[in-house]
Amino acid sequence: MPTSVPRTTLAVKYRLYPTPAQETVLRQNLAVCCAVYNSLLNWRRHDYEVQGSRPSYYEQKKALPLWKQTHPGLSCVHSQVLQDVCKRVDLAFEAFFRRVKSGETAGYPRFKGEGHYDSLTYPQEGGFQVGEESVTLSKIGAVKAVLHRPLPGKAKTCTVRVQAGKWFACVTCEVEAEPLPSSAEQVGIDVGLEHFAATSNGEFVANPRFFRKDETALAKAQRKVERLKTCRKQQEKAALRKARRVVSRIHERIRNRRHDFVHQTARRLVNRFGWIAVEDLNVSGMVQNHCLSKSIADASWRMFRAVLAYKAESAGRQMVAVNPAYTSQACAACGHRVPKTLSERVHACACCGLLLQRDVNAARNILKRAVGLHSVPA
Repeated sequence: MPTSVPRTTLAVKYRLYPTPAQETVLRQNLAVCCAVYNSLLNWRRHDYEVQGSRPSYYEQKKALPLWKQTHPGLSCVHSQVLQDVCKRVDLAFEAFFRRVKSGETAGYPRFKGEGHYDSLTYPQEGGFQVGEESVTLSKIGAVKAVLHRPLPGKAKTCTVRVQAGKWFACVTCEVEAEPLPSSAEQVGIDVGLEHFAATSNGEFVANPRFFRKDETALAKAQRKVERLKTCRKQQEKAALRKARRVVSRIHERIRNRRHDFVHQTARRLVNRFGWIAVEDLNVSGMVQNHCLSKSIADASWRMFRAVLAYKAESAGRQMVAVNPAYTSQACAACGHRVPKTLSERVHACACCGLLLQRDVNAARNILKRAVGLHSVPA
């Protein structure tokens, strides 16, 4: 029998340039979806308080045609986009109960305020179509787009998002996995703040600290916004809108640089190593440390692990996440624990005499722990 080709998903992001009329319709669609989201959330909360049970995703989805009869404004939004709003509410509650069950401090799903609902999702290709110079969206029309590369496979979903006043279409495609040539090299990776990452073979990846570099400019822009908030004149209101766009642009620049750095770093590691070991860090818990939270968020460890995981899967590489307990204290040579403070950057083992940079020692422990839990392919 023929062997099935492994398949994976890949997202392609295109910049959109809607006309003023199309942008007005897009923003109206966002406002309608935001109102529907809040109504669905209120429905679930009300039924639980009154009846002790909540409506399911399918019950809420079936109610949409009835809502359209009493609220004609809903007809301006594609039906599948409204169904996706129901799905988002359902996912919000699933995530809430999952966190509660695991013992975390979970916040109850909240209502969306103005400007906080910023995307529309077309879950099937029937609601959108990618052309040569435009992306056609149902109920909106053909929106001019910069298609910098063709779709790598069959389009599945399309999410239209507004970020800092710019519109983007993120198209998810199903593609065949393209395994890289096999590699016998193994590596353990320890992420940190002094260096972004240290590897078990003694190499380091510098920490770019994108937020720290733009922190002064961001603070200056935010102070200007605060000064203009109390203004009442029309000209000063226009200046406030402009100042807010400056703040959004700085955040966008930081996000884009961080995104590019993470993807390039993960790609180099996946291209080189066939077996990759990382720590299974609880980043959400670590950012509760107010002394280090800003630096940890700036290092984007969670994004790096997610990108590394999907690139490794697509390339046919093996990535293993291990328990991070005592990886920095245990000696990579003899296993003896050497307690250290965060300021101590050298691992000096009194038992076997090993002298090593502490992050490299941790990376070697991560690799040893991964190899001990999983068999390494020959």
